[in-house]
Amino acid sequence: MSRHYAETIVLRDVEVSCYVANMLTEFCEDEQLHKIRGRQWASPARCGRTAAESDPIYGPAPSFDRERQVRKHIGDYTLFTPVMFPESINRFRLRKNRLENFVDFIKAGRESYYIVSKFDCFEYAKVAPLFRKLAENFEECMVGLNMVKNDLQEMQHPIARRAKEFIM
Repeated sequence: MSRHYAETIVLRDVEVSCYVANMLTEFCEDEQLHKIRGRQWASPARCGRTAAESDPIYGPAPSFDRERQVRKHIGDYTLFTPVMFPESINRFRLRKNRLENFVDFIKAGRESYYIVSKFDCFEYAKVAPLFRKLAENFEECMVGLNMVKNDLQEMQHPIARRAKEFIM
């Protein structure tokens, strides 16, 4: 993963690539992927409702820590899902809305990481800059994660990779 981030998309930040790699391995477990809202929230509208529920002032969240936890998960989920399972975003939508759903997902993820970066006091002070970088480079992180996905697919199907090398 670090190689793609550093060489291909020129995001030479070990902390960011390590965070995305850890998130990728964490989300291999289904209960980690859906730990906030359950299995059926792979849409911008559901993601927005989850964000609204994270509000400790006007919403039902019991604390700012809960808001941070939910916002971090939204950022992770919106980074991971459109890349690894793009079909899940548009499962319930008409074809013409697919691009808008994708853009909304990106906005939700970037905004959530930005909000997490504003938790910059006490025990969160050291990691706040990481989430600022994730917010600023959200699309680049998606591109790097997509490259990793492609590598994983090639590793799964070595015959197709050898055929591709033979043709080139």
